[in-house]
Amino acid sequence: MILVTGATGTIGRYLVRALAEAGVPFRALVRDAGKGAELGCEFVVGDFDDPASMVTALKGVDRLLLNSGGALPVAGQQPMVRQQTGAIDAARAAGVSWVVKVSAWEPGPDAKLSVRAHWEIERHLEASGLRWSSLRPTGYMQNFFTGEGGFTHGGVLAGPYGAGRVAYVDASDVADCAAVLLTGPPGAGETYALTGPEALTHEEIAAKLAVPFHDQPPEEAAEGLRAQGLPAWFVDDLLWLYADMAAGSMSEVTTAVRDLTGRPPRTFDAFLADK
Repeated sequence: MILVTGATGTIGRYLVRALAEAGVPFRALVRDAGKGAELGCEFVVGDFDDPASMVTALKGVDRLLLNSGGALPVAGQQPMVRQQTGAIDAARAAGVSWVVKVSAWEPGPDAKLSVRAHWEIERHLEASGLRWSSLRPTGYMQNFFTGEGGFTHGGVLAGPYGAGRVAYVDASDVADCAAVLLTGPPGAGETYALTGPEALTHEEIAAKLAVPFHDQPPEEAAEGLRAQGLPAWFVDDLLWLYADMAAGSMSEVTTAVRDLTGRPPRTFDAFLADK
């Protein structure tokens, strides 16, 4: 039995569909029963911050997809670390043997908060004694239409992106990679850097979206973020992420999606054609 956490999120919805089509037994962990019913699969209502609900969710589970959205940090701490390490401990106590974690691109101890959090969780997972693998995607193509995507800002793709190229990946490809791992033989601490098939500048992406591109100076971007009510330390973290992207840190194109699924990842054009 597979437990899919983050089942109603960007990756989770695609994974639920992939597992259902494969006919493998799984259940989805959701925080809202109504949204769980919309998935059309077995589900259990629970929350990482409710240990008792995790005990219930993990009954009979031997494989876990560990995935959750990055909650807004509080006082310089990323709640995701506490939540996911707690889920790992609960999984070990429940007899789970195999965990696939959705991580971030190049997590490390020197990264800023949101990325470093994934590194901390991976270290806890490595020390847990569980067998595990980690998926490390670049940014999701879906983010240009949901969540934090710059496309949402008044029909203009705006941000301090510079000329850095990013090999954005379709979240459905990430889900398909997770499905392969969850239904195959357990791994032994492998990490998979997941990208799309091409690295694009944000100016090129704006042209594909048919919207103007505004390469903001960092100071202008910071002013806009502060105007949203974000604390100064969090703005600094976001600017670090932008600068890292502008420097080309996500420009590498890997073969991981093809290696895992046997097919190439979707291009940005193919993604847009399905919108």
